[in-house]
Amino acid sequence: MKAYLIRRLLLIIPSFIGISLITFLMIQFMPGNPVMLRLQKIQGSMAANSTITNQMIEDTKKLYGLDKPIWEQYVRWVGRMCVLDFGTSFKDRRPVRDKILDALPVTIQINVISIFLIYLFSVPIGVYSSTHQRTWSDAVITVVLFLLYSLPSFWVAMLFMYYFGGGVHFNWFPVYGLNSEGASQMTWLPWMKDRLWHLVLPVICLSYAGLAEISQFARSGMIDVIRQDYIRTARAYGFTEKVIVFKYAMRNSLIPLITLTATLLPALIGGSVIIENIFSIPGMGRLSFEAVLGRDYPVIMGVLTFSAFLTLAGLILSDILYAVTDPRIKFE
Repeated sequence: MKAYLIRRLLLIIPSFIGISLITFLMIQFMPGNPVMLRLQKIQGSMAANSTITNQMIEDTKKLYGLDKPIWEQYVRWVGRMCVLDFGTSFKDRRPVRDKILDALPVTIQINVISIFLIYLFSVPIGVYSSTHQRTWSDAVITVVLFLLYSLPSFWVAMLFMYYFGGGVHFNWFPVYGLNSEGASQMTWLPWMKDRLWHLVLPVICLSYAGLAEISQFARSGMIDVIRQDYIRTARAYGFTEKVIVFKYAMRNSLIPLITLTATLLPALIGGSVIIENIFSIPGMGRLSFEAVLGRDYPVIMGVLTFSAFLTLAGLILSDILYAVTDPRIKFE
């Protein structure tokens, strides 16, 4: 297993370079001109009769290194990326690394809670549904999960804000930011309660679709396992159904769920673009959304680099969990 993990870690390098190259080229060919957007923003604060000259455009390109050929821009960017220097933002001249480090803990916090809740509820739901096939409860669970998976997250978020966030009905949950005003003056326990109260609606909006998907995978995997010969043998030996399900069947049914873990975190980060903007949460999703609107290339590349790294790290984590779940798996 050690040799396999070393090979997988080494494969991260060419994979990462390929991802960064494709992403860099896609961003370069995006419509819009970041130089003109930057100059128009500056001109907005100057006299009304000021004009953007060719010299101003060339000076701005030189300032941001956009006067170089594309291949040279990419090579310079990769060189800086190796030392975690993603350049400076076109928008406010702040280092991209500082902006990402401010936003990343917020997004990780929300997504870790979401992943925990997804697996906490989806695995028992899938197991129960698989052991009660062709019953009314199984049919109801399947219909409910299908509906949850079909509901757009932005629509659900707007409904939550309308009904439970101070709209015309109930004012039960806050719908803006991560903490209330004056939270910095609170002690740690009230501060934590206030933070968790602010995260209730965003976490639900991020979790319900994943819960529906993982539950269905857990159900399918469990159904395949309980049809195996060794499960029938265990029943013939007189083991109780609870022992058969939780000791023998569940562990082997977790393999497909582990595979999904590698893609769940990047998917949640992608989904948080919408949720963080709706609930005004200063995380990676909102940062990337604003960067795309402003053609802030360094920030976009920095965010995508971290997302690619999380995806590759998730794949390696899945490989490790394979061996933990089923020692019979031989990577060689």
